[in-house]
Amino acid sequence: MDTSKRARLIAPPSDAQRVFAVALAVLVPAGTFIGLILVWEGAARLFSIPAYLLPAPTRIFAEMANIAPHILPNVWATLSTVLLGFGVSILVSIPLAVVIASSPQVARALYPLLLVTQSTPVVAVAPILVVALGTGQASRTTVTFLIAFFPLLVSTVTGLLATPREVVDLSRAMRTSFLQDLWLIRLPNAVPFVFSGLRVAISLSVIGAVVAEFVTANAGLGYLITQSTAFFNVPLAFGAVILLAIMGVCLFFAVVAVERLLFPWSAPADRITRD
Repeated sequence: MDTSKRARLIAPPSDAQRVFAVALAVLVPAGTFIGLILVWEGAARLFSIPAYLLPAPTRIFAEMANIAPHILPNVWATLSTVLLGFGVSILVSIPLAVVIASSPQVARALYPLLLVTQSTPVVAVAPILVVALGTGQASRTTVTFLIAFFPLLVSTVTGLLATPREVVDLSRAMRTSFLQDLWLIRLPNAVPFVFSGLRVAISLSVIGAVVAEFVTANAGLGYLITQSTAFFNVPLAFGAVILLAIMGVCLFFAVVAVERLLFPWSAPADRITRD
């Protein structure tokens, strides 16, 4: 193969190609979503499906417009619970993962207890937490934390233990301290694993917040769902579910954006598809 052919093969994409790739990445999902909405609307109208079974998107949007002044406070109530539970899960999981990864004895002592907390349905524990902690924000945050922290803990432990053996041996040969080994070697190696756990944890935090609001709340999207279904206002319940889905997607991509901004070298390892 001559030099000119090789140069053409490895030439970087042009600006027009980059713009087209970005537009394609945006337009294809958007077109798919719009197509599903149109199919949903057409099926609901064509087959005259009752609104209490499957309301049309236009009916859902109309119901949401009717309570527009009350939507933002409910969204904020759920979002605050999600962020509080997610924040507590970070503050607890990462230090606990460091302790577990540093000591096999601690790992053997704590892992059975952690598995018990995850094997017990949080929906069953939530009423007990309400009795113990009251009906305020503390019980809702605790429920959210219990659902979100375990995936982050496991991912962080896996990342800390996945440091290449030769790097660990080099660190020991250089007689680095525990904190130097942790800060300079193990934590950087664990970053992709930590953010994988964070993406799962933020998604589960939304679920945990809704579960908590089902049990005890006077505001929030979970509370809105229970109240609307109690009065057979299914379109409003669908609207709240859609808002929860949007919230979950936005928070997920917020975590992805933080990873790409602060640790751009770790983000390419998490591509779902190959180029």
